[in-house]
Amino acid sequence: MLTVATALPNVRFGDSSNRGDTPLYRQYGENMLQGKLPYRDFFDEYPPGALPMFVLPAAMPGASFTFWSKAVQWLLAAACIVFAAVMLRTGRWRAAFIGLTPVLLGKVTFTRFDFWPAALTAASLAAILARRHRIALALLAIAVAAKVYPAVLLPPFLLVVDRRVGRRETKVVSVIFAAVLAAIVLPFAAVGPGGVRYSLDIQFRRPLQVESLGGSFLLVLHRLGVYTPHVVSAYGSQNLAGGVASAFGVLTTLAALVAIVAVWALFARGPRDDRTLVAAAAASVLAFVAFGKVLSPQYLIWLLPLLPAALGRWRLALLGVAVGLTQVWSQGRYHEVVAGRSIVWFVLARDIVLVALYLLVAATVTWRAPEPSTAMPAAQSVNNSGRLA
Repeated sequence: MLTVATALPNVRFGDSSNRGDTPLYRQYGENMLQGKLPYRDFFDEYPPGALPMFVLPAAMPGASFTFWSKAVQWLLAAACIVFAAVMLRTGRWRAAFIGLTPVLLGKVTFTRFDFWPAALTAASLAAILARRHRIALALLAIAVAAKVYPAVLLPPFLLVVDRRVGRRETKVVSVIFAAVLAAIVLPFAAVGPGGVRYSLDIQFRRPLQVESLGGSFLLVLHRLGVYTPHVVSAYGSQNLAGGVASAFGVLTTLAALVAIVAVWALFARGPRDDRTLVAAAAASVLAFVAFGKVLSPQYLIWLLPLLPAALGRWRLALLGVAVGLTQVWSQGRYHEVVAGRSIVWFVLARDIVLVALYLLVAATVTWRAPEPSTAMPAAQSVNNSGRLA
């Protein structure tokens, strides 16, 4: 399905002019191949864990960087399907939903590197469901080093390890997580402390982007004549400036924090079994995406490996609606969003669907119906530390 979807015209996989962010990635990759150190010798806006996605395509022979970058992302999308299928005990057909991503998301699907943290996050969740706790926390650390958002899975992971095998093993996996993350970040921080600090800092200091929940709401208010937007370009996106936009940015950030912590609290009070762990992981990432100050189209990729294991059929269709709505403006009409034209109603509708999905998944964190069954059974051949018995 992924192969067929990739070949469709709206995906533009083979179109060399559909480059997205790959020219920037190419610059980073070629700089590193020339011996330059990121964060010290040149600015890199992404965390250190993202560097393989720049070096690998740049080192490949023959075809253009853009082609190899898309090819790597295609392979990672296929890996997401595999990891999602591993997480499912029955109804594994739902993992095939990921294969529809190019159809629904369009040309941006493979022009960013977001399948890399998505695949790592899915692999870590599949590992912890298989009782390979130490491997799971190591994979989660790599995912966090690539993009910040997988950090929201850390508390549920530690809570489930504590429930299964006790406090001692929880401390061990915590040390593993911290050690792997430090091993990736600290060498670059040592040679370019200012660059690493800035690359991490901008992940949190970005203003209210026009596609976010708060941004789309304000643009709809503009359509109703009660708000005048001031759009500025910064941090690689178009954002709303001014006192009202800043206030909405603070409110949505607080809403995201409350929504994420609420999921953790519900999970801590619940049975902390495989089903509720999958739900807690999906709901935490949903909260990060739905209530965040920035909601670029590729952020929906983060949800794709997690939600098939947490949603039933009709709820999974809601995710398809959210991804499909994004294509309304991401296929060449983004300038209409920036201009505050009527298309902003579709943006707000997409954001509301994501909030609804968060509420639906969060409601299942403390209780899960027996059907559909989602998580795979415990691996009996693995002991408490995550090693083969």
